[in-house]
Amino acid sequence: MTDTASRPDAQTSIPDRPSLEGLEEKWDGVWSEQQLYAFDEDTTRDQVFSVDTPPPTASGSLHIGHVFGYSQADMIVRYQRMRGKNCFYPLGWDDNGLPTERRAQNYYGVRCDPSLPYDPDFTPPMEGGSNKSSKAANQVPISRRNFIELCEKLTTMDEKSFEEVFRTLGLSVDWNHSYQTINAHSRATSQRAFLENLEAGQAYQSEAPTMWDVTYRTAVAQAEQEDRDREGAYHRIGFTRTDGTGEKVFIETTRPELLPACVALVAHPDDERYQSLFGTTVTSPLFGVEVPVKAHPLAQADKGAGIAMICTFGDSTDVIWWRELELPTRSVVGRDGRFLPEAPWITTAEGQAAYAELVGLTVFSAQKRVVEMVSESGDLVGEPEKISHPVKFYENGDKPLEFVTSRQWYLTNGGRDSSEGGLRDELIARGQELTWHPAYMESRYRNWVEGLAGDWLISRQRFYGVPFPVWYAVGEDGETDHDTVLTPDVADLPIDPTIDVPAGYTEAQRDQPGGFVADPDILDTWATSSLSPQLAGGWNSEGDLFEKVFPMDLRPQGHDIIRTWLFSTVVRSHLQQDALPWKHASINGWILDPDRKKMSKSKGNVVTPIGLLQQHGSDGVRYWAGRARQGVDTAFDEGQMKIGRRLAIKILNASKFALGFGEAPADPAGRLAADPSVVTDPLDRALLAQLADVVDQATTAFEDMDYARSLEVAEPFFWAFCDDYIELVKERAHGNSPDGEAGAASARAALAIALEVLLRLFAPVIVFATEEVWSWWRDGSVHTQPWPEAAPLREAAQGQDPALVDSVAQAAIVVRRIKSDAKVSQKTPILAVTVEAPEAALSHLEAAAADLTALGRIEKLELVAGGEEISTRDVELGEPPVKQPRNKG
Repeated sequence: MTDTASRPDAQTSIPDRPSLEGLEEKWDGVWSEQQLYAFDEDTTRDQVFSVDTPPPTASGSLHIGHVFGYSQADMIVRYQRMRGKNCFYPLGWDDNGLPTERRAQNYYGVRCDPSLPYDPDFTPPMEGGSNKSSKAANQVPISRRNFIELCEKLTTMDEKSFEEVFRTLGLSVDWNHSYQTINAHSRATSQRAFLENLEAGQAYQSEAPTMWDVTYRTAVAQAEQEDRDREGAYHRIGFTRTDGTGEKVFIETTRPELLPACVALVAHPDDERYQSLFGTTVTSPLFGVEVPVKAHPLAQADKGAGIAMICTFGDSTDVIWWRELELPTRSVVGRDGRFLPEAPWITTAEGQAAYAELVGLTVFSAQKRVVEMVSESGDLVGEPEKISHPVKFYENGDKPLEFVTSRQWYLTNGGRDSSEGGLRDELIARGQELTWHPAYMESRYRNWVEGLAGDWLISRQRFYGVPFPVWYAVGEDGETDHDTVLTPDVADLPIDPTIDVPAGYTEAQRDQPGGFVADPDILDTWATSSLSPQLAGGWNSEGDLFEKVFPMDLRPQGHDIIRTWLFSTVVRSHLQQDALPWKHASINGWILDPDRKKMSKSKGNVVTPIGLLQQHGSDGVRYWAGRARQGVDTAFDEGQMKIGRRLAIKILNASKFALGFGEAPADPAGRLAADPSVVTDPLDRALLAQLADVVDQATTAFEDMDYARSLEVAEPFFWAFCDDYIELVKERAHGNSPDGEAGAASARAALAIALEVLLRLFAPVIVFATEEVWSWWRDGSVHTQPWPEAAPLREAAQGQDPALVDSVAQAAIVVRRIKSDAKVSQKTPILAVTVEAPEAALSHLEAAAADLTALGRIEKLELVAGGEEISTRDVELGEPPVKQPRNKG
């Protein structure tokens, strides 16, 4: 252990009134000045513990869930640092994406219009946001470049406030290694990875049905979708057979507005009711379009009428039917969520007139009008049957997703791979290779990979993000040739294709026949943040940092983004480096509100952390986080924070008390806080033996990254140390015992040894109070000390039974109870008492009889064997001490 021999006089260093107030600012300043947590790049990989820290979305404010998860990760890192690891612990900011765009729009009262020119003198109409600025009609249109500048300005402001919270929380991150997912380094890294994927055939374009958010007007990947229950209705609608019989074929649908997009009817091939219909055709109501009747095994005979209409596109099953039955595409919903102006497959005058009533309507309004029309025409049978059913939404959206046919970029992720031993199986194997904390979270990963329905859609039709680094050749006829993809040299990255020009072309050829056109899309934010190990580790930079930190040791994150961030990071590292991105994944749970619902910004039930940090102290809030098990959803509980604050205060006060007994001789070997050879009293040795067991258990827990278990074993020992042991030995520590100076030296040495070990055990969780106490009597920082070891404690204990402490503590309780039951002061002497104890405990009490006598102010103590529990009898109390009058002046 370091810094044990050169300590100042404890008597002069301890404050008169220790307090938690101001410790966060004090110690953050010291740590920053000393660069205490800076990564030492003069190292080798085996000396490093590297962390792929979640980059929080820099839009708005942090919430208590951030504090919860980041505190838990910090506890693991602090432990590893105390184990001698050179910790690479960066923190990034996830700047780009839809949340940032929406915040910038509302904050500045603007919206992006890419058709507008850049205005270098633009000043936003407002700053701060209001109800008025959040409405699109009131937002000033500005160029894409102006909009991006405002996004960058706002995220810089948010990042500063986020950093302040994290510093107050006591995160031991290395602020020298922060990054942004939108800065030049990240753009270059993300674009390089994409170009390598493109060259390897892992990235590709496809024009296909895509889940589309009509509010944001962008494609949405499978991992970003969520089901929400919505009210709906089944409408029983008749199609007319074309065989001249005029018979009706009834379907039941929740999407009657898609009747003009119908391309076929479908039933199960084994459904006897529709055998005669297979291979025939029917005409759609209102629009008079002839469509075939098909058979497909995905049709459900027991759902609705057993026969369904296939539309392009109502849901993902429609997409499967459309693809496998080779049906035509008849899209009616545009990217803005409104009905398109043309439907050329509708050829009858009546059908065209009916469709004309839908043009320009929203999906909601179109559904209402179609129901009215089929009701008027008699094609609707009965009243709609109301139901509640799950509907797909973008996780940040407020309108149901629609399918829109569009050209998008995809990255292979095993979703279209059904071959044995293919990419899907390789990624499942990666999940099994990873060490999960808790272990059962691996099944969530595996279930997600097994359930993938397609490759990863990585393009977004937005503005603030990493641009796709490609252009397309334009033919002499003015048509864009998407098969001729023009790419930049890696050395030129990052590039913006809407500003930069491909090699061999000039700016004058942009958007011209025979020239080029830029890809207007940006990469999905997950496509960049999935490269967080590469971004933080400098994969695309000069130097050898990446080789020293990758694969990283730890990814801490929430269980709700296993399917997004964790899986996508595994995919990228598998494709780029053919390796797992990390060795361990520590998964934290959600924070639940009083109704046991997840706290989230979208639900409006979050609590911002800065007030809690001020009210309960950062140590109190960290304690609450440290008590929560990995992977388990945890209730927001200020009661636990109050307990944590009380623990931190107790560490200050108990340490002041324990150190107030005087100096203990230093350990010549430098392994303990005091010379273990002077620890001669059986009670003192038993304490150290018990503490050795605690150290073993806490170490085992932290080796498994189980910070909660470590705290669970250290905390009870500490309270017993304060409430029982210190009270038992304080008279002896002051020299007031038959053993004289030898007994006092033993007590002081044991107190010093135990206190220092406890400070180090608590240091990963209670970071400020432990550092404060350490500064009273030690040089350096508690956070750079070695983690305590059990062996020196056991050597000092000399084989003493640790159960002695429990026996004496129990005896102390029953002795105190004599006075509390008699409602007299604990300073009241006991003239005589017999303590009866089981045989196993009797020898313990005999060994500590002097301390027990001093504690209870006992004049005559008799110890006898008997009973199953320690008890007292034959008690004779003395006179209570006379209360001294208060000095009034």
